[in-house]
Amino acid sequence: MSDGALFKPERDYTKEADKVIPEAQELAKHDIQKAIDKILVLEKQARQSSDLASTSRSLVAIVTICKEAGDWSLLNEQVLLLSKKHGQLKQAITKMVQVVMGFLDDAPNVDVKLSTIEALRTVTEGKIFVEVERARVTRMLSDIKKSQGNLKEAADILCELQVETFGSMARREKTEFILQQVELCVEKGDFTQAGILSRKIGTKFFARKPKKTPEQIEADRKAREEAEKKRSPDDPPTEKEDDVTDLKLKYYEQQITLAKQEDKYLEVCKHYRQVLDTESVEENPEQLRAVLQRVVYFILLAPYDNEQSDLLHRIQQDSRISQVSEEAALLKLFTVHELMRWPMVDEQFGPHLCSTDIFSKTKPATGAPSSEEAKAYSRYVALRNRVIEHNVRVVAKYYTRITFPRLTALLDLSEEETEKYISDLVCKKTVYARIDRPARIVNFEMKRGPDEVLDEWSGSMKSLLGLLERVGHLMQKEEMMARIQPGASEKAGRAGVRAR
Repeated sequence: MSDGALFKPERDYTKEADKVIPEAQELAKHDIQKAIDKILVLEKQARQSSDLASTSRSLVAIVTICKEAGDWSLLNEQVLLLSKKHGQLKQAITKMVQVVMGFLDDAPNVDVKLSTIEALRTVTEGKIFVEVERARVTRMLSDIKKSQGNLKEAADILCELQVETFGSMARREKTEFILQQVELCVEKGDFTQAGILSRKIGTKFFARKPKKTPEQIEADRKAREEAEKKRSPDDPPTEKEDDVTDLKLKYYEQQITLAKQEDKYLEVCKHYRQVLDTESVEENPEQLRAVLQRVVYFILLAPYDNEQSDLLHRIQQDSRISQVSEEAALLKLFTVHELMRWPMVDEQFGPHLCSTDIFSKTKPATGAPSSEEAKAYSRYVALRNRVIEHNVRVVAKYYTRITFPRLTALLDLSEEETEKYISDLVCKKTVYARIDRPARIVNFEMKRGPDEVLDEWSGSMKSLLGLLERVGHLMQKEEMMARIQPGASEKAGRAGVRAR
């Protein structure tokens, strides 16, 4: 095989090809082998003279004759033989592979199609110049295996491709390949592999682009045309700006599925916010309401930390949140430092929340519960936990010491549950608390060390001295203003005369 460099042909066999190929096609109607042998003579001459055009025509003519004769086994045999010819031109092999790929839709049955696909995969194996064609053929093979119900083999076949390293493949096609790999892994239940594969996609590709003026669109079109003219055959094709909304929605749908599987509610919320920042979703009122609802649900389900609290308040400030009034009311309860009793929340919001596919009050049967039903029930339990944790933080904000009976009444919990939730929040360092069991008292006041007390006293003294200095300046200012007021000197003179 040649090294791929294009040389000026030593001799042009175009005229010979124009004569031999039609004669061979006519001869193939009676004797296909003689027709192929006749073209092979021309192919050898053109190949040895580095005549790319005539070599490519010869290869295409041979495989086309085999296909029209319906001899698919001969077609596979010729594909393998022609690709192994000494000094075969890479561009000619690429052209032949592309033509044979176009024949696959005309295969009489699945077995014939599979045999031709395997022949193409053998020819393209380890050859960088046909890596895109190999990827496309492998994708066809994976689709066939999936349609036959062999999901594991379909996933293994497709996941062996490292399409992110293919320099000659367009970025959109790469993304489609990786998304299909992730989809197969999710269907197979291999969520770890799906997460690894999904990280190969850069989210900048999905970034929302500003709308361009007609002048800018025309300038970009001319720039692409110029780049296409200067592009060499080995360079990747010039990518044009394409609408990737479909890929973006599919990508984040998969990310949401993966995050839900591991109960990463904050990540789910972030993914839904990315879906929210999509033009097609913003223009569809029903989709917009559904996404807004899920943004609120999963930010409330996320465990409390600084990031969750910040995102919670930013979501509340979004003007579009008013379109989902029930969710907006529930969200507001989590943003104010007031107690919310779980029985009240359950009564007021429970029916609406359980009408969605996110929450469910029904505990799944112990036999063989559906995964989705179990997840929905676990989310409703998690929402109750978030309400109780919010109440504990509110109590810790307003109380330094509180008795256990009073605390259990405020939280609507038993003593065992109250102690459990306080212990969990202390372990997470969300609140500071010490429980005195004999005295049945919970102390939320953190003991300060000598350094902290001294720092606070020093800060207080600085503040006091600053206030005294400011008061002194204000008094001096008042005295000076009184002296320069009109008539102040006359009054002072009269006061002196009276004193005499």
